[in-house]
Amino acid sequence: MIGLEPVATPGAPLARRNPVAKLAAGLVFSFVLVASLDPVAPAVAIAVELALLPLFGIRYRVLARRAWPLLAGAVGILVTLVLFAADRSGPVLWAAGPLVVTSGVLVTALGLVLRMLAVALPGVIVFATTDPTDLADALVQNAKAPARFAIGALAAFRLVPLLGQEWQMLTMARRARGVDAGRNPLARLRLFAATAFALLVGAIRRGTRLAVAMDARGFDAGTPRTVARRQVFRPADWLLVAGAAVLAGGALAVSVVLGTFRPLIG
Repeated sequence: MIGLEPVATPGAPLARRNPVAKLAAGLVFSFVLVASLDPVAPAVAIAVELALLPLFGIRYRVLARRAWPLLAGAVGILVTLVLFAADRSGPVLWAAGPLVVTSGVLVTALGLVLRMLAVALPGVIVFATTDPTDLADALVQNAKAPARFAIGALAAFRLVPLLGQEWQMLTMARRARGVDAGRNPLARLRLFAATAFALLVGAIRRGTRLAVAMDARGFDAGTPRTVARRQVFRPADWLLVAGAAVLAGGALAVSVVLGTFRPLIG
């Protein structure tokens, strides 16, 4: 599970930037990369992101531990596209009966997987270097987001780790009642679906109670609210956003120069 608590070194140059600036830089960097389908641009972007990790105060081992679900999903997408994609253009690289792997399908699958990682990594970096409370404060003060939205997002970030604990409690409770799938894969799947449904129902109930509590405290009243911690948007924060746009544009430029650029539209 991708954690939501900051794990970066607090004094790192980019880790102490304004939360809204880091979020905007991540969105700009990701949005530009969506414009191309080739694998070169996202590969360059991933290299840039990994090279900048020390400036965010994140160790590579910590990033790998937090982003392993992304890597697992990327492997699954790659295997699925290689085996079942409709486009089979290009020279045949491997064939086994009905399964045919060509260079065209491999390039397409690799481009999609790399683009997914390049788009998702900035989000992992932002939330690994940002305290959720600071992010909510910055959204209200700098992005002028409604307090209802910002505090609701903060509550969601705080409550997400509870899902893992509730899953464990539900599993232990079912096991105490003698409900165990054993080695039966169908029973495991049925038990997984039942536990997931119970977890979803519990999350909806908790969200409903939270919404009622927020309304009772006037989060939707439209009255200006005071803030305990000021979040200042400095020139260095603007430079971070501009630098993200420049780096993303540079990744696309490398793709264009190498002749691999494949626009998403057109």
